Amino acid sequence: MKPVVACPRAWHAAPRPGLGPLQRAWLQQPGALTAGLRRLGHLTLRVQREAMLALPACWAHEAGVPVGTAVWWREILMSIGGRPAVQACSFTPRLASQGAWKAMRGLGSHPLADILYGDARITRSRFRFGQLQARQAGDPWIATRAQDVVQARHSIFLRQGQPLLVAEYFLPGFWPLASESAATGLRGRFPPYGCG
Repeated sequence: MKPVVACPRAWHAAPRPGLGPLQRAWLQQPGALTAGLRRLGHLTLRVQREAMLALPACWAHEAGVPVGTAVWWREILMSIGGRPAVQACSFTPRLASQGAWKAMRGLGSHPLADILYGDARITRSRFRFGQLQARQAGDPWIATRAQDVVQARHSIFLRQGQPLLVAEYFLPGFWPLASESAATGLRGRFPPYGCG
């Protein structure tokens, strides 16, 4: 996906009104998203893209860096039981990707959670929330139809003063999986990590 496509027109401090309790609960859950997803079934993670990119205005504003900043950009797809559930992107300034966040560049198919949690030096901002609409089937959101709505959230992790922004996009196919688990008593709770 192009960075500008992955950025909603506006980010908000709270989820949109009208969302159901299950959607609000998942969008606002702290801790590692991958930990919660694993409670829903077999989780696989596939890297879709890693590249050095110039940051467009929408993301630069959210990250608090100048427009056009060179960043290391990473995109992944997380599937549960083979069903696409969440797409995510993350980025950090180029120099940070060679310093404070250099571990990000060597993750391969491992989740970012492997380097984010359990380190008291890392702090995390509050979530911001957005909503996007698929322009056509499967583009840029996996397993979507035209006009499908994708709920998004992002937060910023800081280490040695350097930002790492992580955005997560809950695909329409995720919500039936979450509903099935809720109906059987599995609430998808996240472990109580100290970073939040």
